[in-house]
Amino acid sequence: MSHALQDQRPSRAPRSAAPTSLTRGGLPRWAPAGIAVLSIALGSGIGVVFDLHSKIQWGLIAAILFVVITYTASAVVENRRQAKDRIATSVVWVSFVLAVIPLLSLIWTTISRGIEVFSADFLSHSMNGVTSFEEGGGVYHALLGTIEQIALATLIAAPIGLLTAVYLVEYGKGTLAKAVTFFVDVMTGIPSIVAGLFILTTWNLALGFGPSGFAGAMALSILMMPVVVRSTEEMLKLVPNELREAALALGVPKWRVILKVVLPTAIGGIATGLMLAVARIAGETAPIMLLVFGTQLINGNPFEGAQSSLPLYIWEQYKVGSDASYDRAWAAALVLIAFVMILNLVARGIARWKAPKTGR
Repeated sequence: MSHALQDQRPSRAPRSAAPTSLTRGGLPRWAPAGIAVLSIALGSGIGVVFDLHSKIQWGLIAAILFVVITYTASAVVENRRQAKDRIATSVVWVSFVLAVIPLLSLIWTTISRGIEVFSADFLSHSMNGVTSFEEGGGVYHALLGTIEQIALATLIAAPIGLLTAVYLVEYGKGTLAKAVTFFVDVMTGIPSIVAGLFILTTWNLALGFGPSGFAGAMALSILMMPVVVRSTEEMLKLVPNELREAALALGVPKWRVILKVVLPTAIGGIATGLMLAVARIAGETAPIMLLVFGTQLINGNPFEGAQSSLPLYIWEQYKVGSDASYDRAWAAALVLIAFVMILNLVARGIARWKAPKTGR
Protein backbone atom coordinates (compact mmCIF):
# COMPACT_ATOMS: atom_id res chain seq x y z
CA MET A 1 0.00 0.00 0.00
CA SER A 2 2.75 2.43 0.89
CA HIS A 3 4.49 1.76 -2.42
CA ALA A 4 1.21 2.46 -4.28
CA LEU A 5 0.74 5.81 -2.50
CA GLN A 6 4.30 6.76 -3.27
CA ASP A 7 3.75 5.96 -6.95
CA GLN A 8 0.65 8.21 -7.04
CA ARG A 9 2.51 11.30 -5.73
CA PRO A 10 3.27 13.84 -8.45
CA SER A 11 6.92 14.03 -9.24
CA ARG A 12 8.55 17.44 -8.68
CA ALA A 13 10.02 19.20 -11.66
CA PRO A 14 13.75 19.81 -11.46
CA ARG A 15 14.57 23.23 -10.01
CA SER A 16 15.91 25.55 -12.64
CA ALA A 17 18.50 28.21 -12.07
CA ALA A 18 17.25 31.54 -10.75
CA PRO A 19 16.53 33.84 -13.65
CA THR A 20 18.65 36.92 -13.97
CA SER A 21 17.38 40.38 -14.82
CA LEU A 22 18.32 39.85 -18.47
CA THR A 23 16.59 36.45 -18.76
CA ARG A 24 13.42 38.00 -17.31
CA GLY A 25 13.59 40.70 -19.96
CA GLY A 26 14.41 43.46 -17.44
CA LEU A 27 17.03 46.17 -17.34
CA PRO A 28 20.28 45.27 -15.57
CA ARG A 29 21.12 46.78 -12.21
CA TRP A 30 23.70 49.09 -13.68
CA ALA A 31 21.18 50.59 -16.11
CA PRO A 32 20.24 53.68 -13.97
CA ALA A 33 23.92 54.58 -13.49
CA GLY A 34 24.67 54.05 -17.17
CA ILE A 35 21.66 56.11 -18.23
CA ALA A 36 22.74 58.87 -15.83
CA VAL A 37 26.23 58.97 -17.37
CA LEU A 38 24.75 58.96 -20.88
CA SER A 39 22.32 61.76 -19.97
CA ILE A 40 25.11 63.91 -18.52
CA ALA A 41 27.21 63.37 -21.65
CA LEU A 42 24.31 64.21 -23.97
CA GLY A 43 23.34 67.26 -21.88
CA SER A 44 26.90 68.55 -21.96
CA GLY A 45 27.11 67.91 -25.71
CA ILE A 46 23.86 69.78 -26.36
CA GLY A 47 25.11 72.66 -24.22
CA VAL A 48 28.35 72.88 -26.21
CA VAL A 49 26.64 72.58 -29.60
CA PHE A 50 24.03 75.24 -28.89
CA ASP A 51 26.53 77.45 -27.02
CA LEU A 52 24.65 77.40 -23.71
CA HIS A 53 26.91 79.23 -21.24
CA SER A 54 24.99 78.33 -18.08
CA LYS A 55 25.89 74.98 -16.55
CA ILE A 56 22.44 75.01 -14.92
CA GLN A 57 20.91 74.65 -18.39
CA TRP A 58 23.20 71.70 -19.09
CA GLY A 59 22.06 70.06 -15.86
CA LEU A 60 18.36 70.60 -16.58
CA ILE A 61 18.75 69.12 -20.07
CA ALA A 62 20.58 66.12 -18.62
CA ALA A 63 17.83 65.64 -15.99
CA ILE A 64 15.10 65.67 -18.64
CA LEU A 65 17.06 63.24 -20.81
CA PHE A 66 17.57 60.91 -17.84
CA VAL A 67 13.83 60.66 -17.23
CA VAL A 68 12.97 60.25 -20.93
CA ILE A 69 15.67 57.65 -21.65
CA THR A 70 14.78 55.68 -18.51
CA TYR A 71 11.12 55.53 -19.48
CA THR A 72 11.85 54.63 -23.09
CA ALA A 73 14.35 51.89 -22.25
CA SER A 74 12.05 50.37 -19.62
CA ALA A 75 9.03 50.47 -21.93
CA VAL A 76 10.95 48.72 -24.73
CA VAL A 77 12.81 46.11 -22.68
CA GLU A 78 10.29 45.52 -19.86
CA ASN A 79 6.68 46.71 -19.96
CA ARG A 80 4.66 49.89 -19.51
CA ARG A 81 3.84 49.18 -15.88
CA GLN A 82 7.49 48.79 -14.96
CA ALA A 83 8.28 51.86 -17.07
CA LYS A 84 5.83 53.97 -15.06
CA ASP A 85 7.43 52.74 -11.84
CA ARG A 86 10.88 53.60 -13.12
CA ILE A 87 9.86 57.06 -14.31
CA ALA A 88 8.40 57.82 -10.87
CA THR A 89 11.67 56.69 -9.25
CA SER A 90 13.65 58.76 -11.74
CA VAL A 91 11.63 61.89 -11.00
CA VAL A 92 12.23 61.40 -7.26
CA TRP A 93 15.98 61.06 -7.79
CA VAL A 94 16.14 64.05 -10.13
CA SER A 95 14.20 66.18 -7.66
CA PHE A 96 16.55 65.11 -4.87
CA VAL A 97 19.64 66.01 -6.91
CA LEU A 98 18.16 69.36 -7.96
CA ALA A 99 17.50 70.16 -4.30
CA VAL A 100 20.93 69.06 -3.05
CA ILE A 101 23.07 70.79 -5.70
CA PRO A 102 22.14 74.39 -4.69
CA LEU A 103 22.67 73.48 -1.02
CA LEU A 104 26.12 72.03 -1.69
CA SER A 105 26.97 74.99 -3.90
CA LEU A 106 25.96 77.41 -1.16
CA ILE A 107 28.00 75.58 1.46
CA TRP A 108 31.03 75.36 -0.83
CA THR A 109 30.86 79.05 -1.74
CA THR A 110 30.52 80.09 1.90
CA ILE A 111 33.44 77.92 3.00
CA SER A 112 35.73 78.93 0.12
CA ARG A 113 35.03 82.65 0.56
CA GLY A 114 34.82 82.72 4.34
CA ILE A 115 37.94 80.68 5.07
CA GLU A 116 40.15 83.51 3.79
CA VAL A 117 39.84 85.58 7.00
CA PHE A 118 38.41 82.96 9.34
CA SER A 119 40.81 82.53 12.24
CA ALA A 120 41.06 82.61 16.02
CA ASP A 121 41.70 86.36 15.91
CA PHE A 122 38.56 86.86 13.84
CA LEU A 123 36.50 85.00 16.47
CA SER A 124 38.09 86.75 19.46
CA HIS A 125 38.13 90.39 18.32
CA SER A 126 35.44 92.99 17.63
CA MET A 127 35.33 95.89 15.17
CA ASN A 128 36.25 98.43 17.84
CA GLY A 129 38.81 100.83 16.41
CA VAL A 130 38.74 99.22 12.93
CA THR A 131 37.14 101.07 10.04
CA SER A 132 35.05 99.00 7.68
CA PHE A 133 37.41 99.64 4.74
CA GLU A 134 40.46 98.29 6.59
CA GLU A 135 41.51 94.71 6.99
CA GLY A 136 41.36 93.12 10.40
CA GLY A 137 38.68 93.22 13.05
CA GLY A 138 36.51 90.36 14.09
CA VAL A 139 33.08 89.01 14.84
CA TYR A 140 33.25 88.40 18.58
CA HIS A 141 30.73 91.11 19.53
CA ALA A 142 28.22 89.86 16.93
CA LEU A 143 28.66 86.21 17.91
CA LEU A 144 28.18 87.05 21.59
CA GLY A 145 25.02 89.00 20.79
CA THR A 146 23.61 86.18 18.64
CA ILE A 147 24.22 83.58 21.35
CA GLU A 148 22.56 85.69 24.05
CA GLN A 149 19.60 86.70 21.91
CA ILE A 150 18.90 83.17 20.67
CA ALA A 151 19.27 81.78 24.20
CA LEU A 152 16.76 84.30 25.58
CA ALA A 153 14.36 83.70 22.69
CA THR A 154 14.57 79.94 23.28
CA LEU A 155 13.94 80.36 27.02
CA ILE A 156 10.80 82.35 26.17
CA ALA A 157 9.44 80.37 23.23
CA ALA A 158 10.32 76.76 24.09
CA PRO A 159 8.25 76.37 27.30
CA ILE A 160 5.28 78.26 25.85
CA GLY A 161 5.38 76.31 22.59
CA LEU A 162 5.82 72.96 24.35
CA LEU A 163 2.95 73.54 26.78
CA THR A 164 0.72 74.78 23.96
CA ALA A 165 1.40 71.64 21.94
CA VAL A 166 0.71 69.42 24.97
CA TYR A 167 -2.60 71.20 25.50
CA LEU A 168 -3.64 70.81 21.85
CA VAL A 169 -2.78 67.09 21.72
CA GLU A 170 -3.67 65.87 25.20
CA TYR A 171 -6.41 68.22 26.44
CA GLY A 172 -7.57 70.53 23.65
CA LYS A 173 -11.15 70.15 22.51
CA GLY A 174 -13.83 72.49 21.32
CA THR A 175 -13.72 76.15 20.36
CA LEU A 176 -10.63 77.14 22.36
CA ALA A 177 -8.45 74.47 20.78
CA LYS A 178 -9.63 75.45 17.29
CA ALA A 179 -8.90 79.11 18.03
CA VAL A 180 -5.40 78.30 19.30
CA THR A 181 -4.71 76.17 16.21
CA PHE A 182 -5.93 78.96 13.94
CA PHE A 183 -3.73 81.60 15.54
CA VAL A 184 -0.72 79.29 15.49
CA ASP A 185 -1.22 78.84 11.74
CA VAL A 186 -1.52 82.61 11.31
CA MET A 187 1.63 83.27 13.33
CA THR A 188 3.58 80.82 11.17
CA GLY A 189 3.37 83.21 8.24
CA ILE A 190 4.00 86.47 10.10
CA PRO A 191 6.85 88.47 8.50
CA SER A 192 9.74 89.12 10.84
CA ILE A 193 9.41 92.89 10.43
CA VAL A 194 5.88 92.72 11.87
CA ALA A 195 7.13 90.96 15.00
CA GLY A 196 9.82 93.62 15.33
CA LEU A 197 7.30 96.45 14.94
CA PHE A 198 5.04 94.89 17.59
CA ILE A 199 7.83 94.77 20.19
CA LEU A 200 9.00 98.25 19.15
CA THR A 201 5.50 99.67 19.71
CA THR A 202 4.83 97.92 23.03
CA TRP A 203 8.21 97.51 24.70
CA ASN A 204 10.16 100.49 23.40
CA LEU A 205 7.61 103.19 22.64
CA ALA A 206 4.77 102.41 25.06
CA LEU A 207 6.86 101.26 28.03
CA GLY A 208 9.86 103.49 27.32
CA PHE A 209 12.64 100.90 27.19
CA GLY A 210 15.65 101.48 24.98
CA PRO A 211 17.32 99.18 22.46
CA SER A 212 18.64 95.93 23.89
CA GLY A 213 19.28 92.34 23.02
CA PHE A 214 16.30 91.31 25.16
CA ALA A 215 13.94 93.35 22.98
CA GLY A 216 15.28 91.57 19.92
CA ALA A 217 14.93 88.22 21.70
CA MET A 218 11.25 88.88 22.39
CA ALA A 219 10.63 89.55 18.69
CA LEU A 220 12.55 86.41 17.76
CA SER A 221 10.53 84.36 20.26
CA ILE A 222 7.32 85.41 18.47
CA LEU A 223 8.72 83.97 15.25
CA MET A 224 9.94 80.86 17.05
CA MET A 225 6.76 79.89 18.94
CA PRO A 226 4.60 78.61 16.03
CA VAL A 227 7.44 76.43 14.73
CA VAL A 228 7.90 74.87 18.18
CA VAL A 229 4.16 74.33 18.58
CA ARG A 230 3.68 72.71 15.18
CA SER A 231 6.72 70.43 15.34
CA THR A 232 6.04 69.35 18.93
CA GLU A 233 2.37 68.74 18.17
CA GLU A 234 3.19 66.42 15.29
CA MET A 235 5.73 64.51 17.38
CA LEU A 236 3.26 64.03 20.24
CA LYS A 237 0.66 62.71 17.80
CA LEU A 238 3.11 60.00 16.73
CA VAL A 239 3.32 58.56 20.24
CA PRO A 240 1.17 55.37 20.25
CA ASN A 241 -2.03 55.63 22.28
CA GLU A 242 -1.30 52.18 23.69
CA LEU A 243 1.48 53.68 25.82
CA ARG A 244 -0.90 56.25 27.29
CA GLU A 245 -3.64 53.66 27.89
CA ALA A 246 -1.24 51.22 29.55
CA ALA A 247 0.03 53.88 31.94
CA LEU A 248 -3.46 55.16 32.71
CA ALA A 249 -4.66 51.59 33.36
CA LEU A 250 -2.08 51.36 36.14
CA GLY A 251 -3.69 54.32 37.87
CA VAL A 252 -1.00 56.87 36.94
CA PRO A 253 -2.30 60.46 36.76
CA LYS A 254 -2.51 61.92 33.28
CA TRP A 255 0.00 64.70 33.95
CA ARG A 256 2.52 62.09 35.06
CA VAL A 257 1.84 59.98 31.97
CA ILE A 258 2.60 63.01 29.82
CA LEU A 259 5.73 63.85 31.79
CA LYS A 260 7.15 60.33 32.15
CA VAL A 261 5.87 58.51 29.05
CA VAL A 262 4.73 60.81 26.24
CA LEU A 263 7.43 63.48 26.34
CA PRO A 264 10.41 61.08 26.72
CA THR A 265 9.10 59.03 23.80
CA ALA A 266 8.88 62.08 21.55
CA ILE A 267 12.00 63.86 22.85
CA GLY A 268 13.99 63.22 19.67
CA GLY A 269 11.44 64.85 17.40
CA ILE A 270 10.85 67.68 19.87
CA ALA A 271 14.58 68.49 19.97
CA THR A 272 14.74 68.43 16.18
CA GLY A 273 11.77 70.79 15.93
CA LEU A 274 13.35 73.11 18.48
CA MET A 275 16.52 73.27 16.39
CA LEU A 276 14.44 74.02 13.30
CA ALA A 277 12.94 76.93 15.19
CA VAL A 278 16.40 78.14 16.22
CA ALA A 279 17.55 77.92 12.60
CA ARG A 280 14.45 79.90 11.64
CA ILE A 281 15.42 82.86 13.82
CA ALA A 282 19.21 82.64 13.60
CA GLY A 283 19.31 84.52 10.31
CA GLU A 284 16.72 87.20 11.02
CA THR A 285 17.95 90.76 10.51
CA ALA A 286 14.90 93.05 10.47
CA PRO A 287 13.92 92.70 14.18
CA ILE A 288 17.55 93.20 15.20
CA MET A 289 17.82 96.38 13.15
CA LEU A 290 14.67 97.79 14.77
CA LEU A 291 15.25 96.73 18.38
CA VAL A 292 18.96 96.06 18.93
CA PHE A 293 20.39 98.74 16.61
CA GLY A 294 23.86 97.19 16.30
CA THR A 295 27.22 98.32 17.62
CA GLN A 296 30.91 97.81 16.93
CA LEU A 297 31.66 97.37 20.63
CA ILE A 298 31.36 94.34 22.90
CA ASN A 299 28.22 94.45 25.02
CA GLY A 300 27.74 91.39 27.21
CA ASN A 301 24.57 92.71 28.86
CA PRO A 302 21.55 91.81 26.70
CA PHE A 303 19.16 93.81 28.92
CA GLU A 304 20.74 97.23 28.40
CA GLY A 305 22.30 99.01 25.46
CA ALA A 306 22.69 98.24 21.79
CA GLN A 307 24.08 94.91 20.70
CA SER A 308 25.05 93.32 17.44
CA SER A 309 24.30 89.94 15.87
CA LEU A 310 25.73 87.83 13.09
CA PRO A 311 23.02 88.58 10.48
CA LEU A 312 23.24 92.31 11.21
CA TYR A 313 27.05 92.15 11.08
CA ILE A 314 26.90 90.42 7.68
CA TRP A 315 24.56 93.08 6.33
CA GLU A 316 26.69 95.94 7.68
CA GLN A 317 29.89 94.54 6.20
CA TYR A 318 28.34 93.77 2.83
CA LYS A 319 26.87 97.26 2.67
CA VAL A 320 30.36 98.83 2.90
CA GLY A 321 31.39 97.31 -0.42
CA SER A 322 35.15 96.93 0.08
CA ASP A 323 37.12 93.73 -0.44
CA ALA A 324 37.95 93.52 3.27
CA SER A 325 34.32 93.95 4.29
CA TYR A 326 33.19 91.32 1.78
CA ASP A 327 35.67 88.85 3.26
CA ARG A 328 34.43 89.58 6.78
CA ALA A 329 30.81 89.14 5.64
CA TRP A 330 31.54 85.70 4.14
CA ALA A 331 33.51 84.68 7.23
CA ALA A 332 30.61 85.74 9.46
CA ALA A 333 28.23 83.71 7.27
CA LEU A 334 30.51 80.71 7.78
CA VAL A 335 30.41 81.27 11.55
CA LEU A 336 26.60 81.44 11.45
CA ILE A 337 26.32 78.17 9.52
CA ALA A 338 28.76 76.46 11.88
CA PHE A 339 26.85 77.81 14.88
CA VAL A 340 23.54 76.36 13.66
CA MET A 341 25.20 73.05 12.77
CA ILE A 342 26.76 72.74 16.23
CA LEU A 343 23.39 73.42 17.85
CA ASN A 344 21.81 70.66 15.75
CA LEU A 345 24.51 68.19 16.74
CA VAL A 346 24.10 69.07 20.42
CA ALA A 347 20.32 68.69 20.18
CA ARG A 348 20.62 65.26 18.56
CA GLY A 349 23.06 64.17 21.25
CA ILE A 350 20.70 65.30 24.00
CA ALA A 351 17.78 63.56 22.27
CA ARG A 352 19.66 60.25 22.11
CA TRP A 353 20.80 60.59 25.70
CA LYS A 354 17.32 61.35 27.02
CA ALA A 355 15.44 58.88 24.82
CA PRO A 356 13.96 55.88 26.65
CA LYS A 357 16.15 52.76 26.49
CA THR A 358 14.39 49.65 25.21
CA GLY A 359 15.63 46.30 26.43
CA ARG A 360 15.95 43.24 24.29
